[in-house]
Amino acid sequence: MKLATLKDSTRDGKLVVVSKDLTRCSEVGHIARTLQAALDDWAHAGPRLARVAEGMETGSQPTMRFHEHDAASPLPRAFHWADGSAYVNHVELVRKARNAEMPESFWTDPLIYQGGSDSFLGPRDAIVMADETWGIDMEGEVAVVVDDVPMSATLEEARQAIRLVMLVNDVSLRGLIPGELAKGFGFYQSKPSSAFSPVAVTPDELGDAWDGGRLHLPLRVDLNGKPFGRANAGIDMTFDFPQLIAHAARTRALSAGTIIGSGTVSNKLDGGPGKPVAEGGVGYSCLAELRMIETIESGSPSTPFLKFGDVVRIEMKDRAGHSIFGAIEQKVERYERS
Repeated sequence: MKLATLKDSTRDGKLVVVSKDLTRCSEVGHIARTLQAALDDWAHAGPRLARVAEGMETGSQPTMRFHEHDAASPLPRAFHWADGSAYVNHVELVRKARNAEMPESFWTDPLIYQGGSDSFLGPRDAIVMADETWGIDMEGEVAVVVDDVPMSATLEEARQAIRLVMLVNDVSLRGLIPGELAKGFGFYQSKPSSAFSPVAVTPDELGDAWDGGRLHLPLRVDLNGKPFGRANAGIDMTFDFPQLIAHAARTRALSAGTIIGSGTVSNKLDGGPGKPVAEGGVGYSCLAELRMIETIESGSPSTPFLKFGDVVRIEMKDRAGHSIFGAIEQKVERYERS
């Protein structure tokens, strides 16, 4: 089943079920007005939504045209958004570039932070920033949406709580991060609103690419129309989603609709840093990783962060070449206060 939220005059939009080929959708306000409402009552709403999805494929359900440009993020805002750093290769590279040793605990104890969730960008909304010198960067990730998770959940409880899977562009302002972390109080200004894929899907839609904790498909990241990243989200993922969920729930229960992100998808190459797509590698899911490799190899980065006018596209296709979640496609624009 594929679900999306269409923009309307309300903050939370209206929930629709989307066809497998992403061309049609069906309104389901009689079941749940919003995705959060459906998640709050998933035991009852989930099966009813699934029947609508089945009817769409057989032709028995009324449909209308689905346009990705009309979609908000599946959850336009959420009660809880926590982003992990499951690809420890990425963390290791960032620390190595500044000659910092990585604690051994990073390989056994997940990193995670709680981000702002009061307003997510739509998948085709612009990334609007006032200053290029803030170091605007994209971060291509996979994310899951969970049902209620009890405090101190087991890995199996965490696995069973996964309701939806989607993609995310976790926008980061790299120029602001060092100063904020130096204060010892974490991210805030350096982590503006993220954007999620037009569609969120139930795990069964992913077939054998989903193993219950990892999504084994390449994440396609393009910059200005050119391939930038093709890293496989199922490779080099040190902590799977059940581990990230259980870690987040160690000292608190998680409410239905909580979003857990994977962190930047990152693959090694022959045990070392990856290579650009143009050089035969799988590339990167963020600019910072490429800049770190450039720093390690030559002493300083040569690739700039995002500039006004740049366009980022993040998508994932199944093994037959069909888009699963639709595409996040965002242009970087200058903020002009009206």
